[in-house]
Amino acid sequence: MRKVFLTLAAAALVTTACGQGESTQKAAPASITASTPATTVKQDAKPVELQFYFPVAVGGPITKLIDQLANDFHQENPTITVKPVYGGSYQDTMTKVVTAVQGGTSPDLAVLLSTDLYSLLSMNAIEDLTPRFNKEYFNGFYEAFMGNTKSGDTVWSVPFQRSTIVLYYNKDLFKKAGLNPDKAPSNWTEMREAASKLTVKDSAGKTSQWGIEIPSTGYQYWMLQALSLQTGTNIVSNDGKNVYFNKPEVQEALQYYTDLGLKDKVMPEGTLEWATVPSDFISGKTAMMYHTTGNLTKVKTDAKFDFGVSFLPANKKYGSPTGGGNLYVFKSISEDKKQAAVKFIQFLTQPQRVAQWSIDTGYVGTTKAAYETDLLKNYVKDFPQAAVARDQLQYADSELSTFQNGQVTKLFNDNIQAALLGKMSAKEALDKSQQQADEILKNFRK
Repeated sequence: MRKVFLTLAAAALVTTACGQGESTQKAAPASITASTPATTVKQDAKPVELQFYFPVAVGGPITKLIDQLANDFHQENPTITVKPVYGGSYQDTMTKVVTAVQGGTSPDLAVLLSTDLYSLLSMNAIEDLTPRFNKEYFNGFYEAFMGNTKSGDTVWSVPFQRSTIVLYYNKDLFKKAGLNPDKAPSNWTEMREAASKLTVKDSAGKTSQWGIEIPSTGYQYWMLQALSLQTGTNIVSNDGKNVYFNKPEVQEALQYYTDLGLKDKVMPEGTLEWATVPSDFISGKTAMMYHTTGNLTKVKTDAKFDFGVSFLPANKKYGSPTGGGNLYVFKSISEDKKQAAVKFIQFLTQPQRVAQWSIDTGYVGTTKAAYETDLLKNYVKDFPQAAVARDQLQYADSELSTFQNGQVTKLFNDNIQAALLGKMSAKEALDKSQQQADEILKNFRK
């Protein structure tokens, strides 16, 4: 989301996680900093160097963009040097952060999943940012993205590369199937019916085109959470201590998810890799897909057909979890470094930068002010698909985030996948998930 703006890291996570993977976006580094006002710096200030952990593989356009942003910030703030440290995927970066913190050498600043909050709190690793920014600053972000930044009223991170799940659909294939290319399915029934018409078999009876693909690796919990929100409930409390995996609404959602492949035969059975679903859509192998809005620019660049983007179809209502990563400042660093890190965060979240990053990557602009810039206004006017994820935020909720989040997410993912493969019923998968999660979380409820 899981996953409202996309910044540097967002694109990097397109295929790894909710947002969430290695990006192949072609960014335009020079344009990001075009109209940012300079910051006044005391010339006699003590030099500070910040180690900035960033989840992206070394090399490629995203690292060049980040390097340039670090250089531009240094030009405006000559006494502060930002040194990006590229850490691979979100998971790889979190592992490096944990190792560094346990070894007493934490980074100064990092982009990590917004859902890593409670794991970082358990380590006593991160700085309380509530007093570091004024209330108006936090109010500038879309409220849907603030949920995974807080525990209670305390703000522990800043939204940075954030997303939601959206529906992508191939308008050319809609026309070919006799469907209205300007009207995406608005509810589950319409989605199932459209997917049926869009599923095509060849002369040998083998499916050559699927109606819909919803990923079933890595982030299947995120997809199920969207379906659960559409059915009327979220799957997690806002304190990281309770999950609601076996509610009737979640069972209804998982049954729908599994039926698309096992019963309706409009989605491939078995495993659908997170990273290959966008490729299947771009190649025409599937007519529709559920995926992060962080893939928007990639689809726009690579698809050789007219495509649409819409809200995820509703059941009882619309809904999607947010996703993506936030900026965290670490607790053990010096006060000089904390102040420098806050200044860098302010630099990264200025409206023009947020707007340009959204254009370059496809992620949602995290701040309201970004959508008030001429840059993003004109882009949305010419490419209205870019406004869909932002507009869907009114129906969005926080992504699954708990204490021991890695363990809870893994067991949930494993059980969901067992249901999708037909090895377990929806009820069995969810009852097992609830029992296992309760066992892990019980010590945090005392």
